[in-house]
Amino acid sequence: HIVFYKQVFFSLSPPPPPENKILVAQRPLLIVANKTATLVCNYTYNGTGKEFRASLHKGTDSAVEVCFISWNTTKISSNSNKEFNCQGIHDKDKVIFNLWNMSASQTDIYFCKIEAMYPPPYVYNEKSNGTVIHVKGKMGKTPIQTQEPQSAIPLWIMVTVTGVLAFYSMLITAVFINYWQKSKKNMYHQSDYMNMTPRHPPYQKNKGYPSYAPTRDYTAYRS
Repeated sequence: HIVFYKQVFFSLSPPPPPENKILVAQRPLLIVANKTATLVCNYTYNGTGKEFRASLHKGTDSAVEVCFISWNTTKISSNSNKEFNCQGIHDKDKVIFNLWNMSASQTDIYFCKIEAMYPPPYVYNEKSNGTVIHVKGKMGKTPIQTQEPQSAIPLWIMVTVTGVLAFYSMLITAVFINYWQKSKKNMYHQSDYMNMTPRHPPYQKNKGYPSYAPTRDYTAYRS
């Protein structure tokens, strides 16, 4: 029984932490309203490295390196991409990237990369979830947003009035066509009725016969 309890005790104890591994944590979203952003990259490292490099990358594929900072026990150096205004600061177990004069076109996802450069082995962190930096532009300001509903009301009224006028125009046209077809049909039937009425030759009136009397044939008595 003593051996059994020892096995249970060791199975519940946490495994030893992996060596030479870097873990990075970032906040998921950062809203920028004044063109200035501060992105903090928290990291943990339990290796023996003495020279490090931290960099900030833009895009889902981390294709653009925005800026970086490197340090060791005696020296710190940093550099920035010419398309960005960025500066990195190292502070114990975190790296702070300050960005300023940002534009709306720079809205994207940004990733922190921490590297242990020296001594070997070379180690860097696995890709984190990143931070979406949303830079608000001029189109997001309140005055322009309040003007959009005002400009939409006259357009809505114009479309409604145009639709009503078009409907009534089509209705009047349909009624006129229907009336014209019925009138034409009635005229056609009246002309057919008048043509079917029998008429006597005009010479009968000169002989004094009534309109209903049949015309005699005198050729039968000549023989």
